[in-house]
Amino acid sequence: MKYVVVSAGLSVPSSTRLLADRLAAATVKDTSAEVEVFELRDLAEDISHNFTNGFPAPALAGALGAVAAADGLIVVTPVFSASYSGLFKSFFDVLDQDALTGKPVLIAATGGSARHSLVLEHALRPLFAYLRAVVIPTAVYAASEDWGATGLAERIERAAEELSSLTAVERTRPPEPEAFSNVLPFENQLAALRAAK
Repeated sequence: MKYVVVSAGLSVPSSTRLLADRLAAATVKDTSAEVEVFELRDLAEDISHNFTNGFPAPALAGALGAVAAADGLIVVTPVFSASYSGLFKSFFDVLDQDALTGKPVLIAATGGSARHSLVLEHALRPLFAYLRAVVIPTAVYAASEDWGATGLAERIERAAEELSSLTAVERTRPPEPEAFSNVLPFENQLAALRAAK
């Protein structure tokens, strides 16, 4: 089992990375699951070059491949102008459009005020729904005043439990039989009719 964390924090240290680390630790506790973290600020130049030349540099290609291969994803962005950061959106813009299909995703964000908490519902959840990911019900927002206050730890635990439960279900689900496996292609039906004449 492997989880990939995408953190779009810009500063060092970053409250966005701190939230990402806490979510990852809660998700994999008492398991042997692996976690790989990508800091988007380290990939910013590669992301912008990908837009202009159409090819990811090796570091960006590694991050995109890891995201596509992950069993579950934890994504955390700071809030800028009442939405996710441009760097966060740009990373998912260069990701293959089918890479997240059916993939469990935990969405989270950080901001200076609790007034921005709806960014999870009006920006992040629709973005990942568009990418056909399976977004877990509990999203986590951490405002400046949430650090050290009651409630944040409980939200982190609940979201982590939902993500780990969903990834466990996805890994144990048997493959679905191919739809219409008993239906003959039209060419075969036509050939059979001609042979019968």
